[in-house]
Amino acid sequence: MTVEFSELGLGDKVTEAVAAAGYTKPTDIQAQAIPHVLEKRDLIGIAQTGTGKTASFVLPMLSLLEKGRARARMPRTLILEPTRELAAQVHENFEKYGKNHRLTVALLIGGVSFEDQNKKLDRGADVLIATPGRMLDHFERGRLLLTGVDILVIDEADRMLDMGFIPDIERICSLLPPRRQTLFFSATMPPEIQKLTQRFLRDPVKVEVARQNSTADTIEQILLKVGRTPAEKRAALRDQIRAAKDLKNAIIFCNRKRDVATVARSLERHGFDAGALHGDMDQKSRTETLDRFRAGSLAILVASDVAARGLDIPAVSHVFNFDVPTHAEDYVHRIGRTGRAGRSGTAITLIAPGETKYVDAITKLIQRDIAWADAPASGSAAPTPASDASQGDEAPANGRKRGRRTRGKEEKPAAEKQQPAKPTEQAPRQNREQAPRQSREQAPRQNREQSRRANNDDGPASFKSEGHIPAFLLRPTGRA
Repeated sequence: MTVEFSELGLGDKVTEAVAAAGYTKPTDIQAQAIPHVLEKRDLIGIAQTGTGKTASFVLPMLSLLEKGRARARMPRTLILEPTRELAAQVHENFEKYGKNHRLTVALLIGGVSFEDQNKKLDRGADVLIATPGRMLDHFERGRLLLTGVDILVIDEADRMLDMGFIPDIERICSLLPPRRQTLFFSATMPPEIQKLTQRFLRDPVKVEVARQNSTADTIEQILLKVGRTPAEKRAALRDQIRAAKDLKNAIIFCNRKRDVATVARSLERHGFDAGALHGDMDQKSRTETLDRFRAGSLAILVASDVAARGLDIPAVSHVFNFDVPTHAEDYVHRIGRTGRAGRSGTAITLIAPGETKYVDAITKLIQRDIAWADAPASGSAAPTPASDASQGDEAPANGRKRGRRTRGKEEKPAAEKQQPAKPTEQAPRQNREQAPRQSREQAPRQNREQSRRANNDDGPASFKSEGHIPAFLLRPTGRA
């Protein structure tokens, strides 16, 4: 039976704001969760990205907060988000649907000065939206009291687990009043999250609107074999973008932050309208990039997994996985950026040698096969058993930290092999000074600043050749 927002028990002010925003019918998670939240029940909400989870707690919280008044440094409610972007998005929802209320909303995230945030806390916050680390920083500085929190929301709980925030969550929960309402939202329920709910929730209602880790039928999923070198992968990516049908905009996901900047820069140099989004960017730059992408002034967003969870980007036509996610759950969330709200979408994943094991884990998780492209794109090379046996950093071992940096052996010029102890790419800077300038363009640097220039297939103007090293650089030097 289809219901409308007016039938869910929300306050008149909230209903009017929802109607003004153009919504009349709630999503499944909203229809099932909102009545329980209004009844002050603890709740576990399980739903995929893009199903309207945010509004399922924002709307009833607005109704519950109509009575009461916040006191200085004592927020009435607390919402925890794993990333700055998600926290900012929830803040936007409160502004959008709470326009008929006079509630104060404070946002505690990194990249913003403590002084500005302290001023908001001193005025009193009906709603406090925060990332765990920044919130604990304020608490430890004595600027925040948690004894007045009536409602706790833990959003994207499985992402909290992936990012290592569970100890922070446990500490925060221990600082809150035991008699509170706790709302738990997640796309998956791994054992660690289940233990957390058993510890901190009281007789919760469980609402699940879709099978965990399912992918939308509106998404066309494609796997494409590519060569193992970064240059080959970037060339294959460009070929796929050029060949894509009905591409309006796209998100490209990389496993490592350093690769985000490299891929974005490569696309820009080849004439694509691309921008980068990753965790090392300052908050202003991240916000500006997202706003440009949402507004349509930026066609391609190259991102780390910081953008994979929960961001409200409603109309993405294509998703490209430059790297296969090492955690199968991340695949679900990545491609969930497209094919939303009944729209069709396309998700293309580049598969380098050694990465098929991650594909097996993905297909097992989503319980469906993914079609392989008939042939590799031009400019890419199909993986071979030989290259698979000597894979480099394009296929990190299971459980290995994503930021690990090694290189494929076939990329090293013969001149670089003269170092007896280690390959030149891992040698100190002074040893690399003796190598040809062109070979140095292929070697990664030892620190983050220098790594931004590594793996650049576009290189200096004299070698602007889709990443291929001139043959004469690969000849032996004649030295023993």
